[in-house]
Amino acid sequence: MNAQAVAIENLCVEFARRGERLLALQDIYLDVAPGEFFIIVGPSGCGKTTLLRVLQGLAKATRGRVLVSGNVVTAPGTDRGFVFQQDALYPWRNVLRNVGFGLELQGVSKAQARARAQAMIELVGLAGFESHYPHELSGGMRQRVNLARALAIMPAILLMDEPFAALDALTRETMQHELLRITAAAGTTVIFITHQIEEAVFLGDHVAVLTPRPGRVQEIISVDLPRPRPPGIKQTAEFQSHVARIVRLIGTYAAHA
Repeated sequence: MNAQAVAIENLCVEFARRGERLLALQDIYLDVAPGEFFIIVGPSGCGKTTLLRVLQGLAKATRGRVLVSGNVVTAPGTDRGFVFQQDALYPWRNVLRNVGFGLELQGVSKAQARARAQAMIELVGLAGFESHYPHELSGGMRQRVNLARALAIMPAILLMDEPFAALDALTRETMQHELLRITAAAGTTVIFITHQIEEAVFLGDHVAVLTPRPGRVQEIISVDLPRPRPPGIKQTAEFQSHVARIVRLIGTYAAHA
């Protein structure tokens, strides 16, 4: 039995651009344990989003392979949910029907889809907003809907590409706490991309730091902070030590790019 939720083995990704080959990712090896909150950081353009797209099955590996629960990823699947930076909700669907959309695609009965969507809406703290449309919601609420939709299909792995980048600082702080609560309750394994180092340390069990393109794993940092993590933990010396270490790593790699 495979002990890892995700295993990335010798992954390389190349793209053709203007008649030339662009190496985006090189020799990536990563293991993510079930239930882990795994963060990926690195300079802009280092291949973070490309890595998530390969994990989702939206992009192909040039060499190497990605396994989810021991199965090689070759295409998108219901074992993985994807949360983008923008909420991408359907404006003509209310909250309940947006959350249930993936279940409809799976052929789940209307009654079952409605019950599952309602449970996810309650999990993300939006009970009472089932009949609201996206334009009637704040940015933070729309991302809650986006998260509920991804969780409704009960994925083993949740892939998140800077989901809070467009939110204001206060809403982002709130959503960080809510995300930890929600994913812990759902028992979901999370792979999360961010540019914000404090966010990476607050959320993560491990933080993988990638180099400038071609992206390679230079270091994986274990965040040995207790869970659940209270708001005040960001002011502790231990927390700030992790932040400073990651900042130094990214700054060093960027300086030698």
